[in-house]
Amino acid sequence: MAGEDERHTLLSSLEDRFGIPEAVFDPYLLFKRKKSWTLLRASVHLSEAAQLKVSRIGLKALERVGRFLKPTTRLVQIFGFAASKATVEIDQEALRRLWEGEEVPVDHNLDNGYVILRLKGDRVLGVGLYIDGRIRSQIPKKDMREIMVTHETTPRP
Repeated sequence: MAGEDERHTLLSSLEDRFGIPEAVFDPYLLFKRKKSWTLLRASVHLSEAAQLKVSRIGLKALERVGRFLKPTTRLVQIFGFAASKATVEIDQEALRRLWEGEEVPVDHNLDNGYVILRLKGDRVLGVGLYIDGRIRSQIPKKDMREIMVTHETTPRP
C-alpha cells in the first residue's frame, strides 16, 4: 500500500492538474505496483480477502510516463466529473480525427501534459496528451471503437 506521503503527493498532483479534490479519493486505498498505482475501495472485508492469493486488485489509476503522471482512462471516466481544470471539450469532427490517429490542434492555455477529453454536451471520454497546442488521444483503441459506435460517427476507411 502507498504510504501517506506518497498518497498525498499523487492525489494532490491530480488536484493541481485537473482540479479533482483529493477528498474524492478518501474512501479508497492506493496501492503501488512498479510505476503504477491502483485504487481499491476500503472495506471491512479486506482483511479476510488478504488470505487469498491475488494477482491483481482494484482499478489501475495512475502510472508514471516520463515526467508526467498519467491517469488511466477508467480513472478519468469514473472521477472526471469532479475535474475543473485541464479538460478539453471536443466536437464530433475532432473525435473522428482522434479516432483516425491524428493530432488535433486546440487553443487552450495549458501546460504540456495529460488532459481530460469530453465530447461537447456529453460524458467524459478519457485521456489525451496535450503537447504544444496539439492533442493526441490516449484512449485505448477498443474504447475509441465503442465511443465511435455510440456516437454514430463513422470513421473514414
